[in-house]
Amino acid sequence: MKTPDAARASLVLLWWGTVAASLHDGGAAGVALLRNATGMSTQAALALVLLGSAWDAAVGLLLLLRPGALTCRLAAAGVVGMTLAATALVPALWLDPLGPLLKNLPVLALLALLAREEGRT
Repeated sequence: MKTPDAARASLVLLWWGTVAASLHDGGAAGVALLRNATGMSTQAALALVLLGSAWDAAVGLLLLLRPGALTCRLAAAGVVGMTLAATALVPALWLDPLGPLLKNLPVLALLALLAREEGRT
């Protein structure tokens, strides 16, 4: 397996793993986090969890089926948007020792490298 293929496969697994982690309990953990941090309603928090999960599933699918520079840029835009939203809603996530937001920095770097590599082919 070539390095770009392995990098893309790892990102697909990251995105789909995020969906599985977000929905394994029906979204309850994410809803609780959002409710506790922001006071938003259960319905609004669940809508955000489901919307984020749908986006993650779609990005994972695009990376798998439609690899290319444009897909990498779209994925990066989503990472930036979700990072900004999460920072606004739950800034303490930056201090979480498991790095739910901090991991986005190397993900963005990997997406930039893949976009450059796939833009050459």
